[in-house]
Amino acid sequence: MDTLIVAARVALSLGVVLALLWYLQRRLSRGALGKGVANPVTVVGRQPIGQKASVVVIEVDGARLVLGVTEQAVTVLHEKSLSPTTTTTLDDAISLLGRPADSAPAMAFARSLETATATADDAASAQRPVASAPLAGSILSPSTWRQTAALLRQNR
Repeated sequence: MDTLIVAARVALSLGVVLALLWYLQRRLSRGALGKGVANPVTVVGRQPIGQKASVVVIEVDGARLVLGVTEQAVTVLHEKSLSPTTTTTLDDAISLLGRPADSAPAMAFARSLETATATADDAASAQRPVASAPLAGSILSPSTWRQTAALLRQNR
């Protein structure tokens, strides 16, 4: 009989904690969703090129920027305005490098940039919650758990 009472208390406590989390999530996210606040900067891809340096591709207001990031500074390497039909291709990445298309380092970098861009686009589209779903972005949402599992699998 004592085991049944303890189990009921644990279940009730868990229910209260989940209800509190749900309430807080609804309360805190209402302000951001109501104001239409969106993340203006999207990281498309990142490629480390040294111990403390990397090349980052980001999108800001319809423009794609290639940034050189070091410990001391962030430098804009290239900027390209994107139209809805524009996509970055392997040839575009090679032309950004200023090397002949048959150069082995240029091809390797272009392939890794293309892969990173495709992977980042897929991940970004999978991580965007659907605004119409009542539990979107909540700890109670099944999509949140799927995204968490996918992230853990990716980092193995």
